[in-house]
Amino acid sequence: MFIGRKKEIDYFEGIYQSNKAEFITLYGRRRIGKTELLKQVSKGRKHIFYSAKECTDYEQLSSISEKILGKGKRFEHWEALFEHIGQEGQSESLIVILDEFPYMVKGNSSLPSIIQNTWDHMLKDTKIKLIICGSSMSFIEKEILSEKMPLYGRMSGVYKLDELEYDDARKFFPKYDEINAITVYSILGGVPHYLLQFDANIGIKANVCNAILNKGRILYNEVDFLLKQEMREPQVYYTIIEKIAFGATKLNEIHTKTQISTNKLAVYLKNLIELGIVCKEYPITEKIKTKVNLHSGIYKLSSHYFEFYFRFVFSNISDLEEGLIEDVYDYDIEPYLNTYIGHNYEKICISKLKKKIRSSHEPYRIKHIGRWWNKQEEIDIVGFENANFIVAECKWRNQKLTMNVLDNLIQKVEKNLNYNQIHYYLFSKSGFADTVIKRAKEDKLIHIVEVLGEKY
Repeated sequence: MFIGRKKEIDYFEGIYQSNKAEFITLYGRRRIGKTELLKQVSKGRKHIFYSAKECTDYEQLSSISEKILGKGKRFEHWEALFEHIGQEGQSESLIVILDEFPYMVKGNSSLPSIIQNTWDHMLKDTKIKLIICGSSMSFIEKEILSEKMPLYGRMSGVYKLDELEYDDARKFFPKYDEINAITVYSILGGVPHYLLQFDANIGIKANVCNAILNKGRILYNEVDFLLKQEMREPQVYYTIIEKIAFGATKLNEIHTKTQISTNKLAVYLKNLIELGIVCKEYPITEKIKTKVNLHSGIYKLSSHYFEFYFRFVFSNISDLEEGLIEDVYDYDIEPYLNTYIGHNYEKICISKLKKKIRSSHEPYRIKHIGRWWNKQEEIDIVGFENANFIVAECKWRNQKLTMNVLDNLIQKVEKNLNYNQIHYYLFSKSGFADTVIKRAKEDKLIHIVEVLGEKY
């Protein structure tokens, strides 16, 4: 069953309906769902779908030739193959998908130049919809999208596929209540392949023990596999990611804990950002000129699963190798799970507020939304456009949210933000004290949102 990706499906539908040749690059980290998306896009339409493999150029050309011409038949060279495709796409739309394209180039480095030449002299005048796809983020960005490379300027579109947002990821677990669904998302994020490793018919503990802590399972080895595939010095990246997972968020803090020079560290962090594992955050109200400063902002793990792995699995590998799975869960994960989820709950709340804004359920337009902090204080969510603001606090606790939280939020806002109009949102896992509910009923600027949805 294919879940979500409406925005992406709509994008490729527009490409298909175009009455001209289109050349698209689709890329994104491994397991993100690129191949399944392309299968959905090409379903029921005239297409050639080829998934490349790591092999010699001769074998690669033989494999794709048989895919197009039938068993035992082979094009003499790549130019003949693309010319054949061009003929096929003269009168009607033909989707041509080259999945894991980096493997093809690894076997034949001249392939981008061959495609460029064929595109310029033939394919651009057909109705071909050529889509090249790859999981090697660094390869795609440096060897395909760079202005120095042969294919630069030929593409009509570039689409970087990101993780599913919470509302779509939640559909993988229709039997789970909202609290359990948020827990799963905080652990696995929105990577479809990861979500499929959990069984929607069993509980959180059983899933974590079976799919993550169990030696030999895909998720047990996933981090090691991905870093070794993408990075030349995986052990250095292990060190950096672990320090960030445990709270070293500024460049100097990471440098102090890793003893990697700041210049080298900046390069390593840039690579992790490109891979979608790390992100750099700034207070949402920060000016662009501040963001240019290498030492400003903080580094966070943008991949939920990498954060979970380095917080709870990596440091317990020895015990897990001995089979102490339930011990690790009971003593090293479960007591700290609520605190861990709290950070990721903020991301879900931001996503929900963005959805409300897009649906025009806000009294005014909000263009910028994210976290805010200064040296003394922080606010979980601040959204604004000009002098119109929304602010929010998100509490993932086992007790009701009290008036103290609202009062503190109002004080921080009045002290730090210059606003014309403002709306307050309070998100809570466990509901609200009666005084908060009463205040929200009386004041239309205050909105309280339980896990199950907005109440007032």
